[in-house]
Amino acid sequence: MLEKFIPKLRVNTVYDIDLESLYAKGYRGIITDLDNTLVGAKEPYATPELITWLEGAKEFGFQIIIVSNNDEGRVSKFTNPLQIPFVHAARKPRIRPFQRALTLMKLSAAQTVVIGDQMMTDVLGGNRSGLFTILVQPIAIHDEGFMTRFNRRMEKLILRRLRNKGLWHEEEKQ
Repeated sequence: MLEKFIPKLRVNTVYDIDLESLYAKGYRGIITDLDNTLVGAKEPYATPELITWLEGAKEFGFQIIIVSNNDEGRVSKFTNPLQIPFVHAARKPRIRPFQRALTLMKLSAAQTVVIGDQMMTDVLGGNRSGLFTILVQPIAIHDEGFMTRFNRRMEKLILRRLRNKGLWHEEEKQ
């Protein structure tokens, strides 16, 4: 069961992801979390750097969809200027929002990666859905809500167990 919390890849930020390599491996879709993955939880809009990254991913040939546990108002305010589809109130780690995203992109799980900052929601849900999971470091922990702070505490316990079992090594992060 603990293995479901282990991402396939760990990086500091989305900017550290080798999109060319993912594309060469056959991935065509990116399901990404919003808060603390793309921008801080209280940032309403994409930064210029993020806009450039998203445009670059699209130019590579990736479809992008945001799957967020946040409400429609928050997610649509962020995605509408970018013209990126989204699934809001996702209740990750449930499988259904990931399946919905795959349906919207008309892609299979084998063609899709999921990017997120939480093991308890993004990684667990992505792994349970058969996606290639990428864990990024959270952008602004101090802006997180109650449930996310609770999840972070649970993640610390899971990380301790993974380390004790030899399943988590810090040097694996790229």
